[in-house]
Amino acid sequence: MMRILFVLLLLMVSPRFVAMAQTERDLQLKSESVSPVAAIATEIAEIPRTPPNLHPSPPEPIRSDQLERAIARGIEFLIKDQNRDGSWGSAERTKDLNIMAGIGSHHAFRTAVTALCVSSLIELDEGKEPALSRAIERGEAFLFEQLSVVRRDQPTLIYNVWTHTYGIQALVGMHGRLPEDPARREKIAGLIREQFEKLGKYESAEGGWGYYDFAAGTQRPASSSTSFVNAAVLIAFDDARRIGVNPPEKLVDRALKMVQFQRKPDNSYLYGTYLRNHPMMPINRPGGSLGRSQACNLALRVWGDTSIEDTVCCEWLDRLISRNGWLDMGRKRPIPHESHFQVAGYFYYFGHYYAARTIPLLQTKDRPFYQDHLAHILLGHQEQDGSWWDYPLYNYHQQYGTAFALMSLRLCRKAD
Repeated sequence: MMRILFVLLLLMVSPRFVAMAQTERDLQLKSESVSPVAAIATEIAEIPRTPPNLHPSPPEPIRSDQLERAIARGIEFLIKDQNRDGSWGSAERTKDLNIMAGIGSHHAFRTAVTALCVSSLIELDEGKEPALSRAIERGEAFLFEQLSVVRRDQPTLIYNVWTHTYGIQALVGMHGRLPEDPARREKIAGLIREQFEKLGKYESAEGGWGYYDFAAGTQRPASSSTSFVNAAVLIAFDDARRIGVNPPEKLVDRALKMVQFQRKPDNSYLYGTYLRNHPMMPINRPGGSLGRSQACNLALRVWGDTSIEDTVCCEWLDRLISRNGWLDMGRKRPIPHESHFQVAGYFYYFGHYYAARTIPLLQTKDRPFYQDHLAHILLGHQEQDGSWWDYPLYNYHQQYGTAFALMSLRLCRKAD
């Protein structure tokens, strides 16, 4: 026992023990003057960091016959799946957990999905397939009839903002399809302006748009401005102004302001303004933003934000390719946001579509690299029936997934 006490005494007076004790005292004093969160943040900030190299290896070039065969199978699926009234999708094929939606919501879903399908078929129509042309005509007839009557389902559910967004995109495609018919083109321009008006009516009080109003259910929605909705609307607005139908300047300015507000320094984007005080939640980090950043970067760039340079676009294309698994693990999961980084399945083909739309903005020499990478990803997920889908949404998922994939693959075609 005496020996043990003697050893302990020696340790206590040794320089090493004194130094350890002083260090602990210093840390204690620091913790008393600095909050635990601030202390941890300071320590993390002091760790030397080397940015990860996310640039993927060169892909195996995609053969044009592979690409065209996949596109043809997707087109065939959409032609066969079209409803009798010319629309696509339905409220059938429910599961244990369904996104809440009333009759008005399903009207909005079906019309939005139809708009996407019409857009994709118009982009791929070369005038050589009568069945394809007929499917477009029937889809257009449905949109002419239904776009004007889509409304908010109830104060909480504002899914119709998607209908007006993709309605504009489809109408722009329709505007260019039969240029020799001026009366038709004027009618289409009027419908585009009508969608502008509806987006003005359902604009969030914050600026921009959301698809839920859980706050107040007011006539002017108290929805949380949502980054990827704002981006999709702004890109559709840009499509419209390119054919001479200019969106309201105030709507554009407020939406841009909200996307810029939701942008983080690394060009990931908050899901919505309601998470502004939680910027490091998984969904707001790069892995959770993979499906949003492509659209948000594109929206800011086409509306003149010079900070979205090619380097930013390429960095996020690199991230999408190298870390595709974060999105892919959410693909086909039945519950929204149940996957890693709180990713929801429905971001998958949405994110890849806007990534594909980013590629034409790059320098010509950089495009094939990303075209081949995206094509490899999309071809690998085509279903046996020719469709693509990422989230089980009643009977709308195969239709919107296929439309997004087809429009993406068209942009993966190499220039002759």
